Amino acid sequence: MSEQTNPIGVLIMAYGGPNSLDELPGYLADIRHGRPTTPAVLEEITRNYTQIGGKSPLLEITTQQVQAVRGRLDPQRFKVYLGMRHWAPWIEEVVGRMVEDGITQGVALVLAPHYSKLSVAKYHAKVDASLEMYHGDIDFVYVDSYHAAPGLIEALSNRVKEAVSRWPEAEQKDVHVIFSAHSLPVRIMEMGDPYDAQLRETAQLVAERAGLPADRWSWSYQSAGRSPEPWLGPQLEEYIPELAARGIDKLVSVPVGFVSDHVEILYDIDIEAQAAARKLGVRLERPPALNLDPLYINTLVDLIEAAAK
Repeated sequence: MSEQTNPIGVLIMAYGGPNSLDELPGYLADIRHGRPTTPAVLEEITRNYTQIGGKSPLLEITTQQVQAVRGRLDPQRFKVYLGMRHWAPWIEEVVGRMVEDGITQGVALVLAPHYSKLSVAKYHAKVDASLEMYHGDIDFVYVDSYHAAPGLIEALSNRVKEAVSRWPEAEQKDVHVIFSAHSLPVRIMEMGDPYDAQLRETAQLVAERAGLPADRWSWSYQSAGRSPEPWLGPQLEEYIPELAARGIDKLVSVPVGFVSDHVEILYDIDIEAQAAARKLGVRLERPPALNLDPLYINTLVDLIEAAAK
């Protein structure tokens, strides 16, 4: 068998986020496809980012995740790259670098476990457009989703157990777990998109692994966008009052759709949802996101190695 001369390029992708308040207008222009951001919306989002430290920690955490994956892969066989969809390092530029590096075979993986035509598929389209732009010929294998990967489920179930254990043992049977993910427009359901079904399967598997009976967990969406069309719900900050009205005042939030602590968690859950809970006398706990959890990093490595075969 002839030896492989070029390494397999591994393109790990994430959403992207502003690294300072100064970058916010440009970042919002990109995610809004150039549609103008009103001063009121810019002011509100600036205020939100100010409350979590004035920037998105996404690049820093994602870089650490990518470095951890790189450290587990054979450097003779794989060359690992990081690209962001809506901010630097841009996917387009990174694919251009892969072409310059002589990469001819690649694995592309988005750090989002659940597939949707409105999310993961958009990353794939960016990769294809970038190859066209740079006249590149890289044969990519795309990892579409990994929502039921055993390592992912185990890592998330450990998060559930850790958060529930923050209550005295006698009270733990009264703790209710809310699983959540980023909302998308309702129209994805009419498109036959697998996003909602994959998310609910993840939640079910995590609940089973954590030993939660059916009446001690439920599903919610969060972080809906600002377009006028209807978005999947219920929204987390509106769902907490529903649970409180049923007498549930001990809650754990586990956002299974996110793999790192960034604005949708640090602001939308830790500030916005937390405020809704406090107002009602509800105790809301959230375990850390997966971040550098070895179970999660190993899952990514296994996915890349399997795709490379």
